[in-house]
Amino acid sequence: MIKPRFAFALLLICIVSVTIAVVPLSSSSNEINQLYKRKLPSNGGALYPRATETRDLRTLDGIWSFRPSPADPEFGYRNGWYAQDLEKTGSVIHMPVPSSYNDVGEDASLRDHVGLVWYDRRFHVPPWWQTAKQRVWLRFSSVHYAAEVFVNGKSVTYHEIGHLPFEVEITDVVNYNTSNLLTVAVDNTLLSDTVPQGYVKQIIDFDKVRQEQTYTFDFFNYAGIHRTVFLYSTPQVYIDDVIVNTDIQGFTGFVVYNVTHKGPTTEDVLCLIQVFDKSDTQVVASNECAGLLEIANARFWWPYLMNPEPGYLYTFRASLISRRGDIIDTYSQKIGIRTVTWTNTTIYLNSKPLYLKGFGMHEDSDLRGKGWDPVLWVKNFNLIKWIGANAFRTSHYPYAEEIYQLADEYGIMIIDECPSGDTDIFTQSLLNKHKQSLTELIRRDKNHPSVIMWSISNEPRSAKQQADAYFAEVVKHVKSMDLSRPVTIAISQYYNTDRAGQHLDVICFNRYNGWYQNTGDLNYIVSKVVEEATEFHRRHNKPVIMTEYGADTVAGLHFIPEYVWSEEYQVALMSEHFKAFDKLRQTGFFAGEFIWNFADFKTAQTITRVGGNRKGIFTRSRQPKASAHHLRTRYLSLAVADGAVNIPDPTYYISDNKPILHEDL
Repeated sequence: MIKPRFAFALLLICIVSVTIAVVPLSSSSNEINQLYKRKLPSNGGALYPRATETRDLRTLDGIWSFRPSPADPEFGYRNGWYAQDLEKTGSVIHMPVPSSYNDVGEDASLRDHVGLVWYDRRFHVPPWWQTAKQRVWLRFSSVHYAAEVFVNGKSVTYHEIGHLPFEVEITDVVNYNTSNLLTVAVDNTLLSDTVPQGYVKQIIDFDKVRQEQTYTFDFFNYAGIHRTVFLYSTPQVYIDDVIVNTDIQGFTGFVVYNVTHKGPTTEDVLCLIQVFDKSDTQVVASNECAGLLEIANARFWWPYLMNPEPGYLYTFRASLISRRGDIIDTYSQKIGIRTVTWTNTTIYLNSKPLYLKGFGMHEDSDLRGKGWDPVLWVKNFNLIKWIGANAFRTSHYPYAEEIYQLADEYGIMIIDECPSGDTDIFTQSLLNKHKQSLTELIRRDKNHPSVIMWSISNEPRSAKQQADAYFAEVVKHVKSMDLSRPVTIAISQYYNTDRAGQHLDVICFNRYNGWYQNTGDLNYIVSKVVEEATEFHRRHNKPVIMTEYGADTVAGLHFIPEYVWSEEYQVALMSEHFKAFDKLRQTGFFAGEFIWNFADFKTAQTITRVGGNRKGIFTRSRQPKASAHHLRTRYLSLAVADGAVNIPDPTYYISDNKPILHEDL
């Protein structure tokens, strides 16, 4: 266990009243026991847990016991907090799971806590799981940033990278005739080699020592058990992974698949692969664990407004069969038949050119922070459809798996972004974790038809010389896992200094003309946006998307003429960008526009933020600003121009535009 460096701090207390010492920003500074990092890594979870004929499924969501650690990160370990119920070793507070812990209490020390916190709860394992010789698994959908998991006092796994799932088999450590104790130590500390990166200062104020977390990314570092915790079972021999790729020739759909399994077996294991349409009619089957399926007159997966039936999904069912014909294990998931291809100017879906209209977003809401909330996300998707968008970027980390499942069904395309934001200090240690985050991301999201692109970073310091070789290596790693989707970065450096774009398939760039540049002046926007997009294409000969633009706006603040922070200024700034986008749409290389942001969200405290980032076209409670109505008119008009179907009525009735009729007696 790593001991805090208190000796130097105590010496300084005798000399000055307040001193700031920067903690070394290396992986050795992490507060979770280093031994378990080396012995018990987790490689994430490939398959979303589902109950089937051979698998049982429970969730451990609910109210857990919770306690922040004191400044000494070893305290909980030394006092055996993992070996008995937390309530037996001191006071606890109730903590909902899933949620961020930061906004649940009324104490600023909890909101701004840096370091370890502890969770625990008890759970039961059904006795029939033991009778049936089922394996027992724990799966955490997301714990930010790092977690060590104990079951009945035994450490069973360690995981870091806070926006991706991990799982561990616990068959040998659970009890069937009594309750089991589940304890999780969570560390939210961000350092120079975490993904994302951060910086920690140790503050010595008289007799108190505390840590202060800083970071350059512009969203709040919410922490905790953010998504569902699953308890599930599998047979001894079980399906470990399902990989699906699809292709189209004419009206025929092709499904290339590979089903892998693990576990001891004394006989050959056969596979039964079945694909069912929406009416549960089997359309094709195979007895091979890997192969090619051909579906005549297939229904293809199309984005919203590109087809009368967007988001068409088949059910892919894989079963392991014994030589006697018994089902050993079975697993089903939804798949969509579609292709993504690209040239030096255009991205195609099912051989049709795409123009992406959407948002940057955040997993962020009042009280829950980044906690998974199905009510919030169904509302989000309803608003996305209402506004006429067809895509969003998971800025700046992977979202909950249920969000991708909804996107598959709604026909909303996703640029899937890994947690690497503001990437800097390009060390080998950081590179290893960056690649690991993409390994886990692609392993998790590879079968979602909604995912059309991988984003490997947001606004990295890509003008630095080291960025060239660094991102070449990251792109190579992604290509080694998936060649079916283009790779991009949301670039904030200028075209003449960026060193990462040369390695990408699609150029995405972020720029805040009229806000961070030439604040309050709208006259430069059209020329600046057109020039920068054109130069990026000229330099790299690749499709270009603008992935961020916008202005902070306080809902209800109005000025005529428009003035910064007002709703009118946000609308006016958007309109100037629309002019630029329309010019770029005629060049042949411009592939999409994404406003920043879908909804207001929380950030670290700063005088440049009024309760958070206010660039949303919706408020944090998902109510529209004037900009939402303005963007809806734009996106629906673009959809009509690009041949969309089933367009909703964009406006309230105003007039039939007929002249008034006058009749003289």
